[in-house]
Amino acid sequence: MTAHIVESDSHIMVGPRRSSFSASRAALGALLLRDVVVLRKDFGIFVLRTIIQPFLLCFVFLFVFPKIGQSVGGSGGPANAESIFATVLVAGVVGISIMFQGVQSVALQMSQEFGFTREIEDRVQAPCPIWLVAMEKVVSGAIQGLISAAIVLPIASVVHARGVQASISIHWLVLITLVPLACIAMGSLGLVLGTSFEPRNIGLMFGFVILPITFLGGTYYEWTRLASVKIGSWHWLQTIVLINPLLYVNEGMRAAFTNVPHMHLYIVYPVLIAFCAGFLSLGLRNFRRRVLS
Repeated sequence: MTAHIVESDSHIMVGPRRSSFSASRAALGALLLRDVVVLRKDFGIFVLRTIIQPFLLCFVFLFVFPKIGQSVGGSGGPANAESIFATVLVAGVVGISIMFQGVQSVALQMSQEFGFTREIEDRVQAPCPIWLVAMEKVVSGAIQGLISAAIVLPIASVVHARGVQASISIHWLVLITLVPLACIAMGSLGLVLGTSFEPRNIGLMFGFVILPITFLGGTYYEWTRLASVKIGSWHWLQTIVLINPLLYVNEGMRAAFTNVPHMHLYIVYPVLIAFCAGFLSLGLRNFRRRVLS
């Protein structure tokens, strides 16, 4: 182990030098602590940003629609179609909240730091590898996704008209394993988007990426229901949406919070892990390229 010289009033002492691992760990902790302090300072804004979209979804579909007699459960459905739809939607709004937090807290922040603030230049000067700075962004986004899921679920469970009741049944093993995995996957997606779009073009991200992911991600319906959309014997829509990472998040949320039909977990887990690995690999490569360019 190398040594460094420490000067005192009377003599010179030689002491151990901190390892690169310890320095990197301390720098990572400091970067995370900085994001936590910022989040705590702006927690009110964070909560409003988190609950507005899920609240509006539940208010319109589960309160307004039943009040005005608008069907939300599909024609020819069972008598309790509204309650079934409420159960499906509750899990969906938790999944979409995790996605939006992962994208907003990572991609939008990185667009600012790569743009006019140039704050990223200070971050990469920390005594840790460049990839660790990017990983801190993903971890920070995942933590915010966990907080948003905890905030949204109670709201989505109670905002509904009389007679429309979401059936919540928590499966704890799935909850404690799948929700963190989904948060990391969406934080990694935010890293990819934040390093792929130029700051001046970040608005295009929502129109060309986020909007299709949202509407084709199974937020308002189960993946199994798409089997009826087909050309000949080909279930084309059910096949195409399999490239959408939000689909697996929402199907996993239904497995964690409800008893409605959902995609098999032996498919959800491996695919989400594969998305995590792919997004992280691509995001870290893009981050390094953007920083060193």
